Amino acid sequence: MKARTLKKDKVNIITMGCSKNLVDSEVLLSQLRGNGIDARHESADRDNNIVIINTCGFIDNAKQESINTILEYAAAKEKGLVDKVYVTGCLSQRYKDDLEAEIPQVDAFFGTRDLPAILKRFKADYKHELVGERLLSHASHYAYMKISEGCDRPCSFCAIPLMRGGHVSRPIEELVKEAKHKAAQGTRELLLIAQDSTYYGLDLYKKRQLPDLLRALSDVDGIDWIRLHYAYPTGFPMEVIDVMAERSNICKYLDIPLQHGSTEVLKVMRRGTTREKQEALIGEIRAKIPEIAIRTTLITGHPGEQEKEFSEMMDFVERMRFERMGVFTYSHEEDTYAFGMEDHVPQEVKQERANRLMEMQEQISFELNQQKIGKTFKVLIDKKEGGHFVGRTEFDSVDVDNEVLIDAEKHYCRVGDFVSVTITDATEFDLYGDVLSQ
Repeated sequence: MKARTLKKDKVNIITMGCSKNLVDSEVLLSQLRGNGIDARHESADRDNNIVIINTCGFIDNAKQESINTILEYAAAKEKGLVDKVYVTGCLSQRYKDDLEAEIPQVDAFFGTRDLPAILKRFKADYKHELVGERLLSHASHYAYMKISEGCDRPCSFCAIPLMRGGHVSRPIEELVKEAKHKAAQGTRELLLIAQDSTYYGLDLYKKRQLPDLLRALSDVDGIDWIRLHYAYPTGFPMEVIDVMAERSNICKYLDIPLQHGSTEVLKVMRRGTTREKQEALIGEIRAKIPEIAIRTTLITGHPGEQEKEFSEMMDFVERMRFERMGVFTYSHEEDTYAFGMEDHVPQEVKQERANRLMEMQEQISFELNQQKIGKTFKVLIDKKEGGHFVGRTEFDSVDVDNEVLIDAEKHYCRVGDFVSVTITDATEFDLYGDVLSQ
């Protein structure tokens, strides 16, 4: 009788949500491959028999997208298209019991810090020697670097501490080792991420150590750009801006989520600051680095926001003229502080207010971009898309900010290279330019 041939497992990891989840997926991918397991990230081949879904539980839309993806693969399992479905990440951390009851087709649910438990399912060991040697799921010229996990802040609207736990910093030496490994693999840009990057080091070193971390990473050979995301405004360490000013490879860019422009709403949000303090902070930052690009995010429809408070936020945005901005509508998240308040703003009003903010921001962005026409910028080429090479200046982060479009019929660029580009035209969110001959 002919012996049965056992097919080797193939694993596909699917990532929902933010860049922090992407880093977790890349770490999981590295650990699986380091144990000899055939694993891919969001493979288009559809030849895998095991799926791991890394979910997002941040706001309603993100949760629904994660649930839809789980249901899709639960149905695929019932049809025999996959053998096993595992779910991890924030949604799984927060709603594990409910999900187990509602979607029994899933083989196991894991939380945000359950990597060793996931590996056990594959009879794999956590390999400490792989720390810092993460496989990237995208082009290697840029890499997200998670400098800490979790958050200790008491923000009323945020469920992240429920899903990610308290703040835990990674040691500077470990992050420098990772940066050196990334540089050796061809990474040119590090994007520093955390739930609260300015809190970095308080748990390990008993003081804020983000400036020292930036200096240490700036000294790594081969890293041309270091970009800082998710800086909390309250207690902001201005030494960070001093380091940014003195180091040429630290991008003159700051992602600082302010969340609102009304002192009354900021108080309800438990942000520990006021509109006046936020305006003073932005003014102080711009005084030190006039050319800096500041990205912020705002929330419309939080409990306590009436038309008066929203108008204050519109006025705040008009006066601050942020270079980059995103807007979320408030999501009433159970077990958060704000869940005990009345969610009094109808969803259509939240969305209408968000639209009004973004219309204002579009005009601001258009006016700022028009000022770039005729100027020359250092641009990192990310990809070729359609008839254009697509890149970014140091004032723009991946996926969320302006892109520089270069006509591929006129110019040839290599992905991952820096080129000098003179801007010839601009819209609200895109720049067009010609490459200067090298």
